Amino acid sequence: MNHLDFEKPIVELERKIDELNALAVDNRILKPEIDKLREKADELRKSIFSNLTRWQRVQLARHPDRPYTLDYIDFIAQDFVELHGDRYAGDDKAIVGGLCQVDGETWMVIGHQKGRDTKERQYRNFGMANPEGYRKALRLMKIAEKYGLPVVTLLDTPGAFPGLEAEERGQAEAIARNLKEMATLRVPIVSVVIGEGASGGAIGIGMGNEVYMMENTWYSVISPESCSSILWKTWDYKEQAASALRLTAADLMALKVIDGVVAEPLGGAHRDPSAAAAALKAAVVEGLKRLRKLKPAQLVEQRVEKYASMGAWIRVDAKGRQKLEGGSAGAVNPGGGA
Repeated sequence: MNHLDFEKPIVELERKIDELNALAVDNRILKPEIDKLREKADELRKSIFSNLTRWQRVQLARHPDRPYTLDYIDFIAQDFVELHGDRYAGDDKAIVGGLCQVDGETWMVIGHQKGRDTKERQYRNFGMANPEGYRKALRLMKIAEKYGLPVVTLLDTPGAFPGLEAEERGQAEAIARNLKEMATLRVPIVSVVIGEGASGGAIGIGMGNEVYMMENTWYSVISPESCSSILWKTWDYKEQAASALRLTAADLMALKVIDGVVAEPLGGAHRDPSAAAAALKAAVVEGLKRLRKLKPAQLVEQRVEKYASMGAWIRVDAKGRQKLEGGSAGAVNPGGGA
């Protein structure tokens, strides 16, 4: 398993425990010492992961062992049938989607897919979709709408592919059209950030009635590195940028941008993928249960109102008095004033 820098103290203790287990001729002799080390490792793990910085959560979101869309589908769904192609240009491997059964119900699941090794990462374009990926996703959403099926989208991308060929084929138009069409889709949409949620690349399939984030993920208009390069002309200030962007699940919950945080196993989703998948499934099932009570027109109205109410702004009256307003005004300024 790969380990991050801040996990090294835990890794050292785990290595000592493994060495003692391998050396023990009679487990009764070294068992007390091993138990002490395990207890110490557990306490250290809780201490580290309960005090993570925003940048450390960004690192966890990018962990190479973290479950991806197809991993979650394998854990929670049965009879997954992947659907390919946008019927215009081709089949983008950075976005996968198809029909599946979850506890006897049919879902249309769509998500970004990264790769585990160099060959697969190139095949999946590192999870960065081209226009045909977003058009494929929209085609699948329209199929779901036709048959009255809920749409579940899993977001995990460093951004939409910024290449010249993507722009030539209408990258911005494809994302914008998805936003327009998703806003008026007459079936429930639940979106979950399972890793990285970068800019239009993520929201291009992420306009849901309910939006959740896994505990150790990030969701922002820009990555910390890109933000740092713009403001400081170098990537060296990425940690400060991450803090300023307020891009973690806890931050966005406080800002009322998302509807819930899906708890991960201690140490991150990669430490126990099956437990992480169970938590994800529970959140989506509960969300769909609520949304199924709404009629199609109500689903559209709720979705449009949800996004229209985001943000905060200052209104100045005729006497020059200022007042902070908007759906997130309370989160930005709990006192309610400017």
